[in-house]
Amino acid sequence: MNSTSTIFLALGLAADAFAVSLTSGLLIQRIKINKALKIALFFGGFQCLMPLIGWGAGINFNHLIAEFDHWIAFGLLSFIGVKMIYESCQLESEREQFNPLDSYTLLILAIATSIDALAAGLGLSLLKSSIILAASLIGIITFCLSFIGVFIGHKIGDKFNNKIEIMGGLILIFIGSKILFEHLTA
Repeated sequence: MNSTSTIFLALGLAADAFAVSLTSGLLIQRIKINKALKIALFFGGFQCLMPLIGWGAGINFNHLIAEFDHWIAFGLLSFIGVKMIYESCQLESEREQFNPLDSYTLLILAIATSIDALAAGLGLSLLKSSIILAASLIGIITFCLSFIGVFIGHKIGDKFNNKIEIMGGLILIFIGSKILFEHLTA
C-alpha cells in the first residue's frame, strides 16, 4: 500500500473520531488546549493502537472479529447517544451532564470509533504493508482532526446553547448506525 492510499485510509478511519470530537466540543463549556489534547490523544492513540493489534492478530482471527465488530461499535455509540438524549430531557436538578472529558467515557468512545482501525490492521497484514507507517499516519491524522474538531464543535456549541446534548446524542447514534449499515450492506 502506498503513502497516498494510507493517507486516504487514515482520513476514512478518522472520520468517526472527528465527528465525536465535534460533539465533545459542543458540550465543553470552557475550552482549553489541554481539554482538546486529552480528547485528541484518546482518539489518535486508539486509532494508532488498534491497527497494530489487528496486524498482530493476523488473518487467522479476521473472521471472528468481522462478524460482530460493527455490532460492538453500534452498541457502544448508541448507548452513549441514548444516555445523552435521556439526560438532556431530565430536569436540570436531576441531570448528570454527559462529560466528554471523563476518562471512562473517552475510553468507550475511543474503542467504539477505532474498531474499524482494528479491522484495517487485519487487512493490512494481508497486503504485507508497513504497519508502523500505516498506524502512525492513522494515529497522527486522527489526532489532528480530533483536536481541530473539538474547537469547531465548541464554536458551533456557542451558537446552539439549547439542546446540544440531544444533537450530540443523535450524532453518536447516527455514527453507530452508519457503521452497522455499512457492514451489513457490504
